[in-house]
Amino acid sequence: MKKNWIITLILILAVSFAAAQTTTGKDSKKNLTIKEWKKPADGKSARFLDHVTKYNSKGQKVEEIEYDSKGTVTNRVVYEYGSNGKVSRQIIYGANNKVYRIRKYEYNTDGTKHKQYNYAPNGKLLSTKEFEYIQSSK
Repeated sequence: MKKNWIITLILILAVSFAAAQTTTGKDSKKNLTIKEWKKPADGKSARFLDHVTKYNSKGQKVEEIEYDSKGTVTNRVVYEYGSNGKVSRQIIYGANNKVYRIRKYEYNTDGTKHKQYNYAPNGKLLSTKEFEYIQSSK
């Protein structure tokens, strides 16, 4: 009886510890901004802001911005979400802050991407990409 009690206690502690360690995912990204700094290997140049990623109150990525070494924006991506909580559209802006490309997505019933549509800023369909998922038998 005492042995069962000790095993139960150990299992409860292990599960509690594992649950406490898993604060990753959308909850940990709510209203978060991540800044990535780059430092050239020469050791002489100062670090510079390379990339910024922003998340909304739901923990969804809403914007990514990339910079060059002079601090100029090289591109920016804005994410929009559908009622299913998945990315429905990406708007990609070039260095001049003008829309460069628009991507729209369709999803399979299991939530995986089915198709990506790539549009020019004028709305002309440029290409499509289909996603295929192959489960290995390992």
